[in-house]
Amino acid sequence: MVRGAESERRTRPATSTSSGRELRLVAGDSYASWEAVYRDNVTWVYALMFGKVGNKPDAEDLTAEVFMAALKPLRITASAPEVRAYLRATARTVLAAHWKARMGREITAIEGDIADDPPEQLPDSGAEGRAKAVLAELPDRYRAILELRFLQGLSVKEAAQSMGVTVANAKVLQHRALQMASQLNEGGAR
Repeated sequence: MVRGAESERRTRPATSTSSGRELRLVAGDSYASWEAVYRDNVTWVYALMFGKVGNKPDAEDLTAEVFMAALKPLRITASAPEVRAYLRATARTVLAAHWKARMGREITAIEGDIADDPPEQLPDSGAEGRAKAVLAELPDRYRAILELRFLQGLSVKEAAQSMGVTVANAKVLQHRALQMASQLNEGGAR
């Protein structure tokens, strides 16, 4: 994706060769359009965000935020290295805001070079298997509240309605279910 987008930088036609292919000189000093800026840089910005947050949905959202934040102040006439530097600074700001909102803590360090492509598949940590084993050992109501809340992403109120209990009861069930799940996990549920 990055290599193909470089041809969208400002170009000027040259002569045709005997094979019928047209040669074009690519000026590396600026981009021809905003689309070219995006195509040339989206892969490494996404890889950076994926490496920092570890999941595709957040990485995609943060990548979009970086480009939206950079759109107005970024000059199309800026050189490719200037654009990359600006996008890197914008990515640091977006990432800091993300971690502050998520964890109450700003993490702004972005070091080293970034791979062009995120890993297609993350190594299996065994967490999914452990979670399934723990859920299987829980009583039905505890398993139900945890599945509704954390696997289906329902609010406490929605989970309570689904289970036919009060919100207070759903909170108690969730608390007790998490305690039991923690004990089962520490006990080595497999």
